[in-house]
Amino acid sequence: MVRLNEIREAEQAVTPPLDVDAGIYFIGRCRTPWSDRLKCPRQGRLDGPLCRIEVFEPWIAALDGIAEFERLEVLYWLHESRRDLVRQSPRNDGNARGTFSLRTPVRPNPIGTHIVQLIDVDGPILHVRGLDCLDGTPLIDIKPDRTLFTPIAPRQPGDDQVGDAQ
Repeated sequence: MVRLNEIREAEQAVTPPLDVDAGIYFIGRCRTPWSDRLKCPRQGRLDGPLCRIEVFEPWIAALDGIAEFERLEVLYWLHESRRDLVRQSPRNDGNARGTFSLRTPVRPNPIGTHIVQLIDVDGPILHVRGLDCLDGTPLIDIKPDRTLFTPIAPRQPGDDQVGDAQ
């Protein structure tokens, strides 16, 4: 596991731009048993410990209907992650890969995402299993698990063609 601010052999850091493109509202906090990055699981498990997601005002009304779903996709801000590595050596073996080819928390925009099992809804508190973040991690968003849905739009002519990205 990467120690705080460690750069391993073959890794590469850059200086991030100073400009900010967008703002994010933290809508709540994730409450988990982990306060130490080295003890936090690398991938959450649906049979893992019971955790809480606390949603803040004015976002509590957005939870209406959430209990209809057994699985949720939770997005959170990995606030203790560094943001400057573009090549990383996850196995510390001197072989580095691009950050976007890894599920590392060390990324330009350290957004974590995980599918959790919804156990209970108690007002602004969601009881879930499957989180893999530190206690107090800022919450960005909650969505029903996308695999529970099928595409709404019918297939269109040209769907299989590669177009020019504008």
